[in-house]
Amino acid sequence: MKIEEVLGSKISNVIGDNITNLKAGLKVPSINDFKNEYSEKNHLVFDEAERPNKQIKNSLGAVERLEKVNRIGLAFQKRIVKSTVAFTFGNPVLLNCQPIGDTQTKILAAIKKILADNKVNSLNRKIAKDLARCTQVAEIWYPEQLNESHESYGFSTKVKLKSMILSPLKGDELYPFFNEYGDMVAFSRAYNVKNGDKDIPYFSTYTDEEVIVWKKEGADWNEESKKPHTLGKIPVVFASQEEVEWSEVQTLIDRLEKLLSNFADINDYHAAPILFVEGGIEGFAKKGDASAVMVGEKGSTAEYLSWKNAPDAVKLEIETLIRFIYSFTQTPDISFDSVKGLNQISGITLKMLFLDAHLKVMEKREIFDDYLQRRINILKAYLSSLNTTWKAESNKIEIVPEIKPFMVDDLKYMIDNLLNASGNQPLISRKTAMGLLGLVDSVDQEIAQISKEEQQAAALQNFPPAL
Repeated sequence: MKIEEVLGSKISNVIGDNITNLKAGLKVPSINDFKNEYSEKNHLVFDEAERPNKQIKNSLGAVERLEKVNRIGLAFQKRIVKSTVAFTFGNPVLLNCQPIGDTQTKILAAIKKILADNKVNSLNRKIAKDLARCTQVAEIWYPEQLNESHESYGFSTKVKLKSMILSPLKGDELYPFFNEYGDMVAFSRAYNVKNGDKDIPYFSTYTDEEVIVWKKEGADWNEESKKPHTLGKIPVVFASQEEVEWSEVQTLIDRLEKLLSNFADINDYHAAPILFVEGGIEGFAKKGDASAVMVGEKGSTAEYLSWKNAPDAVKLEIETLIRFIYSFTQTPDISFDSVKGLNQISGITLKMLFLDAHLKVMEKREIFDDYLQRRINILKAYLSSLNTTWKAESNKIEIVPEIKPFMVDDLKYMIDNLLNASGNQPLISRKTAMGLLGLVDSVDQEIAQISKEEQQAAALQNFPPAL
C-alpha cells in the first residue's frame, strides 16, 4: 500500500497533519519514568523532597545543621528483567522445519546464515530486555550494498541483510498503524539526527510498497525522500506489552527501600550501647582498666539502654515484601541462601524451582511467537527478492521458530529415565560418549589406546608372569 491508501480519507496536503494521523492510536510510553525506576540510583528514596535529611535543632528550636539520612536503593527491577530475558532466550531459538527438495534446504540454510551473521541470540536478548524495560521495541531489516559479490546465502549477490533495533530507550518513537482488522499496514519512526549542536527531527514511514522520510525544518515538515521497494512486506518487526516488567511490584520496592533506609537510621542511633545514669557520678574507670568500676553517689544507678522490643514486625514486613516481589513477577529466587536447604537437586526439583519462570515464558510467547515468525517471513521475502528463482519455494517452506525456556540440565536424571525406557540397554556408543566428555583431542586415538591396554591386561590375566 502507498501512504495515500494507508491514510485513506484522512490524507492531507499538509505533511504535519499526515504525520499526526500516522501517530494516532498508540500511547507513547513514559520513558523517563521507566528509566528512573530501572536505575536504583534514581529511586524515590534518593529524592530529598520525598525523603528529606534530618534537621538537628538547638534548645531554642533553631536548625543548627542537617544530618544526612540513609538512602538504600535496591536493583530489583534489573533482577526481574534479567531473569525474564534469561529464561526466555537463555537457549537459542529452534527453527522447526522439514525442507522438501534442494531449494527449500538452501533457503533454510540461507536464513540460518543471515541470523548467524546478525548474532541472533544476542539480538533476541536485547529485544526482550528493551521490551521489558520500556514496553515497546522493534527491529528493522535492510539491505546493505557491498562492493563485491558473495555466495554465503547460496547464490551470488552484492547484498548483505542487516538488522537494527529501534527502541524508545535510544530516543525512537515507534508508531505502528493498524487497519480496522488489526493488521499493521504502516510503521513509522520519529527520531532526531544530530547536526552540530542541533537535533533535526525526522519521521520515517514504512509500508509494504515504499519508504518515506520527512524532515522538519523550522515549523514545517518537508519530504526528504520517497523510495519504492519490491519486498511486499513492511520490513519491520514490532512488539509491545502493556506495562514494564516490574510494574506490579513498583510500590512494594518503594516501600522496601524506605523501610530498609529507616531501619539503617535506627541502627546508626542504637547499634552502639548507651549508658543511662540516674543520680550523680563521682568518677569513671580509665580506658582499658581490668575489673573497671564506676563510682557514684549514694542512691545512684546506671544501666545500658537496650532495644527491649526486638524489631520482629520490621523483619516480617521486609521478608514479606521480598517474597511478594519475587512471587508477583514470577521471578525465581535462586540465590545461595534460598537453595542451600535443598538436600538433593534432582530434575524434578529443578523443574519445580523454575516452574513459575517457565509459566511466565509461556505467557511471553504470546508476544514472541508472532514476533519471531514475522522476522522469518521478512527474511524469506528478502531472499525471494534477491533470488527470484526461490520465490515459489519461499512461499511454500514452513519455518516455525520455537522458544525453549532455560533449564539447568540434570543429565543423570535424564539418562536414568532413558535407561528405564530402553530396558537398561546402552544408549550411545563409547566413541559418542567420549566425544561428549571432551577431555581428549583425538577420540579415535584414545579408543585405540584403551583397546590396546585392555588387550595387554587380558594377556596378563591369562598368562601371568612367572615368579
